[in-house]
Amino acid sequence: MDAGELTGWRRPDRGVLFVITGPSGVGKSTLIKRARQVIPDLGFSVSATTRAPRAGEVDGIDYHFLENDRFEELVGQGAFLEHARVYDRWYGTLRAPVEESLAAGRSIVLDIDVAGHRQVRESGMPAVHILLLPPDLITLENRLRRRGTDSEETIARRMDQVAGQLEAVAEFDHLVVNDNLRTAHKVFQGVLLGALTRTAHRGGLVRTVRGWLAARKESLEGTAEGEGSDAP
Repeated sequence: MDAGELTGWRRPDRGVLFVITGPSGVGKSTLIKRARQVIPDLGFSVSATTRAPRAGEVDGIDYHFLENDRFEELVGQGAFLEHARVYDRWYGTLRAPVEESLAAGRSIVLDIDVAGHRQVRESGMPAVHILLLPPDLITLENRLRRRGTDSEETIARRMDQVAGQLEAVAEFDHLVVNDNLRTAHKVFQGVLLGALTRTAHRGGLVRTVRGWLAARKESLEGTAEGEGSDAP
């Protein structure tokens, strides 16, 4: 179904920021959830918001809860990778906690819309941008309808939004089509693992391999010297 258990997996020196975008009904949550179960050290960032905490929510774990003035101050300081206003409340992804996670070798998934994807690009933060696609628009519309949660008017509005999102298709680093779920899991996890195994994130492993070679060279030189001293 997917990459399976990653026995012997080595954490990269630096994690990767994955920006995942896709229309409602494309299967983002399903693909991300399974990838996080399979790939170690792959987590979500904790978003900041100006809405009030709900019962049971903990500051710093569920959200970073901020006052409007403080949120807007941080926006002015460039502290957010992306932010947006939703129903009179601000939401955003703070740069510093993401940087901290990446520096520790932990990778981060951002599940955001096209506008957020563009803001992350503009922020200069290195990231792998992935767009999840349906096999076609008719299939996507049918998936939304089968949910049974939206009116026909809402579905029509969502499909108009999808058309706007898909105009950005060429802006992404990777495109993953969710037609067959088994295949989509493999392809999606393959993209993530491909990024995580790039040499740029594996400086420690590069140094380890060079250490192997240096030790081998030293051993061979020592053997050659020993054989030379034994000559009559």
